[in-house]
Amino acid sequence: MDIAIIGAGAAGLFAGGYLAPKHKVTIFDGNEKCGKKLYITGKGRCNITNYCEKEEYLDNVVNGKRFMMSAISQFTPQNTIEFFNSLGLKTKVERGNRVFPISDKSNDVIKALLKHCEGCQIRLEEKVKSVQKQNDKLVVKTLKSEQKFDKVIIATGGKSYPLTGSDGDGYNFARKIGHSIVKPCSALVAIELDDAFVKQIQGLPLKNVEIKSLADKKKYQLFGEMMFTDIGITGPIVLSLSSQINKANDISLSIDFKPALEREKLVERLKRDFNANLNKNISYIIKGLLPNNLVPIFLNTCQINGDKKVNSITVIERNRIVETLKNFPLKYKKLYPLESGIVTSGGVELKEINPKTMESKLCSGLYFIGEVLDVDCLTGGFNLQTAFSTAYSCQKAINKEEIC
Repeated sequence: MDIAIIGAGAAGLFAGGYLAPKHKVTIFDGNEKCGKKLYITGKGRCNITNYCEKEEYLDNVVNGKRFMMSAISQFTPQNTIEFFNSLGLKTKVERGNRVFPISDKSNDVIKALLKHCEGCQIRLEEKVKSVQKQNDKLVVKTLKSEQKFDKVIIATGGKSYPLTGSDGDGYNFARKIGHSIVKPCSALVAIELDDAFVKQIQGLPLKNVEIKSLADKKKYQLFGEMMFTDIGITGPIVLSLSSQINKANDISLSIDFKPALEREKLVERLKRDFNANLNKNISYIIKGLLPNNLVPIFLNTCQINGDKKVNSITVIERNRIVETLKNFPLKYKKLYPLESGIVTSGGVELKEINPKTMESKLCSGLYFIGEVLDVDCLTGGFNLQTAFSTAYSCQKAINKEEIC
């Protein structure tokens, strides 16, 4: 069969390599090189998957959990690691079970994928303009050519990082065939705040904290690391939270600076600190609890003068300090724009796709894999695993092997 794959990213290259031994495979991409988005994945280190069981993977799927059950069963995170190892790419597991190449170079991941799909014809700098059904064939038009194929796989990605070629073309191809598109929105992005103080602490990291949110009456609590930016907050727990609240309208945020301490224990600690430092300024006590440059902002939120002596702090003020340590308020403004997101939330409507094969239910011979689908996960390697699992299911179906 003649097969076209639109998009030379993780999903497209992965599927192409499996199909090339049995079929004539042509991969189209508008970029000057393959895997352009992979170069920047994981801050250039490429977090290829998460070393977890399929149940934990599914727990980290924000949209499309039911849809992904078949695909993740067919190709698990362990299969991903074995796949890359078989191509000579050695891997390592880091905190949070994140899997990286030992070299810490995303380029090595791309080299492995290119080795995998050596049998494919890759046509770079040839942007696809349209995909149309014509009798029993699919016609792919580019600025340079028009060609008929037996099968077409759309692996164009979403709309995040448009400079890498993810400009939403896949949605247009799907829409013209008759598919519905779930409106794309930001996912795994920083959060913009309406708090002026963030400029004073830009770049300040916080470890072992908990960010809490009430979004349309649904509660979220994420523990880990975060950081202040010039206009808001970012970091692993913030990125994950953004994917969970991106469709909500009524959103509140707060930080628990001491999630390991219950209020009663925190009260007891403050009492001990107060008794040992009665003649010190209250700012001295707070510096033992928070980073120095956050102290004046914290006390201002508590409406307590930093020069006030500890022996003058009232019980009401002490309780206010405890409450603010456990619930430091942040004024939510909005998510960073879609273009800055690591992945896109939204995409081709899953009800219109066969979850076992990734084939369109509306157009035989047309397949969708990876981020172009309405599937997105939390940070930690889960989104690339989605790309590999959906690509594997797709190629397996086309190669007419038994589908689990």
